[in-house]
Amino acid sequence: MNTWFIVAQILGLITICFEFASYQIKDKTKYFLVTGIGSFFWMTMFIAIGLATGMSTQLSLIVAGTYSTIRNLVFFRIFSKNTPESKEAGLIFLLVMILVALVAGVVAILNSPEQVRWLHALGLITALGFVIGQYLPGVHYVRIAVVFYAVVVLLTQTPLNILYGDFRWNIMGILIESAKIISVVVFYVRYASEPKRPGLQFAKP
Repeated sequence: MNTWFIVAQILGLITICFEFASYQIKDKTKYFLVTGIGSFFWMTMFIAIGLATGMSTQLSLIVAGTYSTIRNLVFFRIFSKNTPESKEAGLIFLLVMILVALVAGVVAILNSPEQVRWLHALGLITALGFVIGQYLPGVHYVRIAVVFYAVVVLLTQTPLNILYGDFRWNIMGILIESAKIISVVVFYVRYASEPKRPGLQFAKP
């Protein structure tokens, strides 16, 4: 276990903290800022893993982390301004992000082993749903979407998606996705106990 692998685990723990915190936030602008910072640490975690085990195996994940960081921080800026112009720019940016994700997802599916293409196809569908859910108004869409997305990503962190005889579990990846699901559960436990609490109703973007 080299130094970069240990650094990757530390960055993963930091990511978990930000991911959990982000789904407790009701304000859309603050949500995008916190989840954007979390995505940055997620990206750096993959870089550290790449430095530990070989960058070629982590390149697609680094690209995904970079995509997530840029998307969230741009949305943070757009929702911060909250003007008709910024909303129009946000819609255009959303469509561009969907197109990028669609192209990248199809390429990933075609390049994946035939045995697990169904899993990558599910990943693409849930990822697109999550991106759209992030942009939609209110607190519910993004949380419902992230649960489906996290469940599929969880499966990719198990031996089901790690072929060629290397039947290992990506424990940190499982913990990160589990943190999202647990955070959503905690959020709705709070919501159920205080349904009229300010900020828990649908909010305008």
